[in-house]
Amino acid sequence: MRLTDNINGSGKADKTAGHVPEGRTSGPGRLLIAVYGIFALSATARASFQIATSFADAPLAYSLSAFAAVVYIVATISLAKPGATWAKVATIAICIELIGVLVVGALSLFDPAAFQHASVWSKFGQGYGYIPLLLPIIGLIWLYRHRDAK
Repeated sequence: MRLTDNINGSGKADKTAGHVPEGRTSGPGRLLIAVYGIFALSATARASFQIATSFADAPLAYSLSAFAAVVYIVATISLAKPGATWAKVATIAICIELIGVLVVGALSLFDPAAFQHASVWSKFGQGYGYIPLLLPIIGLIWLYRHRDAK
């Protein structure tokens, strides 16, 4: 028995006092949520500015940036919420993110004329240090490893 354990009336150890939860929203999961939150804010700000100031210049790229912002917002919220339903929502959002990064990244390399202005996912997130490519992979691994956590 650890010092943080309490003895309840039945004589059994009560491990709730001082216990750190092992779920997907604790420990490194908090860092993952924070990174998603930063991307949600930055993608939203970027897309909002691009759409407000020069949407006609690159409607496809700026619309994709707005879509990426929505995906990051949904992923952030669903990662932060406990429960199996939110884990499923997070998995779906992160899968959409990964597919988006792969499709937009490939298209921006094979058809650069269609992506003269960059989006968050252009060239697999090159403008963001390829974090948009790595983040969904890390997110899916994290969700997989914590799939039974409530």
